[in-house]
Amino acid sequence: MNQFVMLALSGALLLTGCDKPPVQPGAPAWTAEGKTMGTFYRVTVADAPPEALVGLKEQISQLLEQDNHELSTYQSDSSLSLFNQYTGTDPQRIPTGMADIISTALRIGVKTEGAMDITVGPLVNLWGFGPDKQPVKFPDQQHIDAARQLVGLRHLKLSEDIQGQWLQKDLPGLYVDLSTLGEGYATDHVASLLEKRGVNRYLVSVGGAVISRGLSAAGQPWRVAIQRPTDKEAAAQAIVDLQGHGISTSGSYRNYYELEGKRLSHIIDPATGRPIEHKLVSATVIATTAMEADGWDTGLMVLGTERAKALALREGLAVYLISKTADGFTTWMSPQFKAFLVSQSDASAS
Repeated sequence: MNQFVMLALSGALLLTGCDKPPVQPGAPAWTAEGKTMGTFYRVTVADAPPEALVGLKEQISQLLEQDNHELSTYQSDSSLSLFNQYTGTDPQRIPTGMADIISTALRIGVKTEGAMDITVGPLVNLWGFGPDKQPVKFPDQQHIDAARQLVGLRHLKLSEDIQGQWLQKDLPGLYVDLSTLGEGYATDHVASLLEKRGVNRYLVSVGGAVISRGLSAAGQPWRVAIQRPTDKEAAAQAIVDLQGHGISTSGSYRNYYELEGKRLSHIIDPATGRPIEHKLVSATVIATTAMEADGWDTGLMVLGTERAKALALREGLAVYLISKTADGFTTWMSPQFKAFLVSQSDASAS
């Protein structure tokens, strides 16, 4: 039987399509799972040398704790929070991992014409999706406009010298939120740890970001199911063979709340300062790393169906979109995505 993982959204538990393998060193399959970054992680290792598994759970836990301490906006003493609390405009030294995320975010931000913006934090907080509490009424336009004045990648500069990596803002109130890429970064970081320990057959997931290498314990490809856009059930819309790649899904149907009878998505459009309202409900991206996929999927969700299609074709991205219609849902995939898609007959045979 092939190994399946249901690719859920940020903050949701990943569901396996078969029973958990035994958790013991030397077994054909080995797992570790827990909570991190406000979500869940799961690591499955196949056919690893017994010595590679000694102390591995503890190392994974420590690594994820370190990542969270660098990137969290909920921990007041995290590296990111300290930068956000700084009210000056001089360059501030930051950890290498944090710099890698910001470098990727700035590049994707430019490619998406600002749709993926890691400085959108003031708007995220204003609408109640950050460390601040959920609002009891809609923010008025004055408050939205004020928050938008503190948003924009142009206000952020990343640099490097022999002393390390530096981050600079030209607005004292600029607030950086790396949650759009944090899960993908942590996924890749755990994968790197496994590689260093001689493990080359694994599946790693943190929240909605997943990456794999090699084959499962059954000697079959690792396969991931893209979830149907509903929070009522865990059902597959499509199944893909990762082929050693990373995958991430962003959607508007998981992290939301209702206010005054209206459903508000956690995905904020920097151009309007408001939650998205278009018909695109899910965007899945497959890329060489989980972090790369994690960055693109958010930008595509902000853009909406037609602009997301155009960007995917222009950049040669492997993208799968699900959009709401009057009759239900419609799907679209880029040519690059088709190479990863598992046919229904193959999926049924697994």
